[in-house]
Amino acid sequence: MLFARRDIEAAGAGAGAGQDGSPAAKKGKPESAAASAAVARPTLTRTEALAAAAVLALFVAGIFCIFLAAPRREFGQILRLPRSLADVRLLKDNLAVYASEHQANFVLGYCSIYIFMQTFMIPGTIFMSLLAGALFGVIKGGILVVFTATAGASSCYFLSKLIGRPLVCWLWPERLRYFQSEIAKRKDKLLNYMLFLRITPTLPNTFINMASPIVDIPFHIFFAATLIGLIPASYITVKAGRALGDLRSVRELYDFKTLVVLFLIGSVAVVPTILKRKRTYE
Repeated sequence: MLFARRDIEAAGAGAGAGQDGSPAAKKGKPESAAASAAVARPTLTRTEALAAAAVLALFVAGIFCIFLAAPRREFGQILRLPRSLADVRLLKDNLAVYASEHQANFVLGYCSIYIFMQTFMIPGTIFMSLLAGALFGVIKGGILVVFTATAGASSCYFLSKLIGRPLVCWLWPERLRYFQSEIAKRKDKLLNYMLFLRITPTLPNTFINMASPIVDIPFHIFFAATLIGLIPASYITVKAGRALGDLRSVRELYDFKTLVVLFLIGSVAVVPTILKRKRTYE
């Protein structure tokens, strides 16, 4: 009886091993692995791909227009990225005539450079905003800055969605976990929260651009919050560009009074969320 029981157990174990090692089972493992890999692989939706293509086309057209219309002798003075207020003042003097005579070409070139800087996180976009105010005034310059900043942020969003996860996890691991937890708490009022973040300097815009696709913020919410939320800060910067000669430091743009105003404006965006929580608890 003892030997018979051992034979039965051995047969059962062999049958189990045969089932696990069957061709179907072996075939199923790679298929499931491939399926999970396909699910995990980030891809752009059709709308996102069209938006990314439009941004890329605008960038290429703008660079082409710069080389086509810019005077050859002044390339060194025109094609440079501003790094300080002194650079902005110098560019304003050098570009005033060119921007008025070739306004369409200059605007396309300006958009291309701004989008390129925003996409690849190159510092200095605040000086580009000051330059827009100095050359075009508050209304035209404000519209130009909001448009290019939104396009550049969208381009950064697409790039981060495809290849940015390792970089964000390496640069801001703690901040990313905090951001993800806050987004999870506010799924119902995500647009309000994103507007608050865009209006106020709670989180850097570069981090928001890079981290938003990683924490699964839909592009339409990201786009709307960026387009509307950047208006107050853009207005402040562009208006300062009109008085560029009186500006001594970039820090003067966001003094205590300005920060209080921005937080008050941003608080309006989260009022619906607070009221909803109050009703829920009641």
